[in-house]
Amino acid sequence: MTQMLGPVMLDLEGLSLTPEEHELLARPEVGGVILFARNIASAGQVRTLCDEVRRIRPDLLLTVDQEGGRVQRLREGVTRLPAMGCLGRDFDLQPEVTVRLCQDAGWLLGMEMAACGLDLSFAPVLDVDGGTSSVIGDRSFSANPRVVARLGRAFLDGLHEAGMVAVGKHFPGHGGVAADSHHELPVDGRSLEALRQRDLLPFAELATRLDAVMPAHVVYPGFDPRPAGFSPAWLGMLRESLGFKGVIFSDDLSMAGAASAGTPADRAQVALAAGCDMLLVCNDRSAAHEVLDACHGRQVRRATRLRYARARPDLKALEALSRWRRVHACLEAMATE
Repeated sequence: MTQMLGPVMLDLEGLSLTPEEHELLARPEVGGVILFARNIASAGQVRTLCDEVRRIRPDLLLTVDQEGGRVQRLREGVTRLPAMGCLGRDFDLQPEVTVRLCQDAGWLLGMEMAACGLDLSFAPVLDVDGGTSSVIGDRSFSANPRVVARLGRAFLDGLHEAGMVAVGKHFPGHGGVAADSHHELPVDGRSLEALRQRDLLPFAELATRLDAVMPAHVVYPGFDPRPAGFSPAWLGMLRESLGFKGVIFSDDLSMAGAASAGTPADRAQVALAAGCDMLLVCNDRSAAHEVLDACHGRQVRRATRLRYARARPDLKALEALSRWRRVHACLEAMATE
């Protein structure tokens, strides 16, 4: 029988578990943990923390946002990654070289995160840089949607080489709005056809290859008045029209962009009803308790496919690999430019 997981993903307070977190992680509604910078001192410490979590719940998904550039929680003991926009900047001049580098970067990221004890990183970013979004910007591979799709595919292939799943975000595209959904609810007033021609294109091309997707806390009134992560229309399109078969993670339900759906419990129920499989609730422990209570008795099967299933590599052993040394040197040089 396929094992089930709870639908809630939580954060932690510090570098090791508190007694309250020991009890919290034992709740059956919890399906995963996401680490932030406050939980991380070094690669070795992260591996110890992951082992500590797994002694309580070996089934939990352990995750992190490790994209590169400004979104890179792990910095000590792993490769310093450039922003994905830096990887994509030379595509027009050296397309094949750039594609190979993106695949190598995905492989290296996957191997290093696996060595640290993690199951997945929330990557790649498939947003198209519209030139107005401060929250996306150089997190995007490119301002060209076809380049984003091609480099996203290469990065995804690299993650899969390493045995790690790929999580595309933020469906159907956060790059066309100036507002930051961490602080307010952005509204993208473009038509559905305009979105299809640009922001949706990378997701449409990669939907059947992605293992998971995270929708945006953005409203696109030309298609639906609800934020994408709370919209059965958007998530239905993802599954039915685009053929996506994987896990849908909500973006953090504590973000201001999610507040339009009501209380934390309301947000959880609306997101699940819309089609989300797993709910992130971060940086607000009282909201996390409310969401856990609202999700009593709920479980999800799809998320169990996201666990890292191979023998985990050792970081020191990675350094002996010629591929790792070559890619590490290249990415570190780009990150310090």
